[in-house]
Amino acid sequence: MNHKRKHNLCILLSLILLLPSCTIIKASFRKGPKLPVAIVAEQTIPSVQGSFKVRIYTPDGAGPFPILVHSHGGGWMSGSVSSYDRVARYLAHNVPCVVVSVNYRLAPKHKFPVPLEDVYAAVTWAHDNARALNGDPRRIAVGGESAGGNLSAAVCLMARDRGGPPLVFQLLVIPATNLSSLDTESYRLYGKREELTKKNVEIARGLYLKNVEDRYNPYASPLLAKNLRNLPPALVITGEYDVMRDEGEAYAERLRQAGVPARTCRSKGLGHMGAYWALASDVAKAPLDEAVQALQGAFKK
Repeated sequence: MNHKRKHNLCILLSLILLLPSCTIIKASFRKGPKLPVAIVAEQTIPSVQGSFKVRIYTPDGAGPFPILVHSHGGGWMSGSVSSYDRVARYLAHNVPCVVVSVNYRLAPKHKFPVPLEDVYAAVTWAHDNARALNGDPRRIAVGGESAGGNLSAAVCLMARDRGGPPLVFQLLVIPATNLSSLDTESYRLYGKREELTKKNVEIARGLYLKNVEDRYNPYASPLLAKNLRNLPPALVITGEYDVMRDEGEAYAERLRQAGVPARTCRSKGLGHMGAYWALASDVAKAPLDEAVQALQGAFKK
């Protein structure tokens, strides 16, 4: 068997192992309210060695509205703006804000840092085109769930380091913040739960990153960044039974130590897929209300 064929077979087998988690995600997002917004439009944006699409949700009202650049979950290799349509609508309607939902290119075809570069390009595009979006370039936040939380945290570091658009808030929901180690108490306790197993994360990490060295890159593992100063305030939402709970809460603590206002919200009784997207699963609505209130507070300043 030649090398390329063997590589493709390994990817296929890995994706098959991840199918149970993907099925849970897709089933949950078929539920819940689909709130009306004034306009839904799509735009293609150039990025590193290619392009990608964003879906823009504009709420009713006069504006200009604050802007949330949102990154979906799915282990960096699944999920889409369509699978998170209800989430984007909910946030656009209830905050209210313009939601720029990023359909970043996926691994394993597009490995780190391509998905992150796409999110950064979306942030820059949203800032530069804010007026055309009926948005306010002075009030831009980022947010996402799981892999999207990882990308959102990393893009804050990237924007600071590159002198990019100023961001007022980061909404990090059950985020992966440390890909260098899967050895925390929450991994040991809940690493075999159906929503997201330790094995699933190992597979996703292997397909997202090019090599072992990338695990230690702060743009892949924000928790490992030496300097977390001058980042936007954060709300980190975790699930009580989520394998990523401890690293998410550790990241919030590191932000606080660096002088960044950061609050945690641990969702009792919930695992990886229940901490934020309660509107999809009807498990609990409190974490979602926390997110809406946090964004409203950040956008008023």
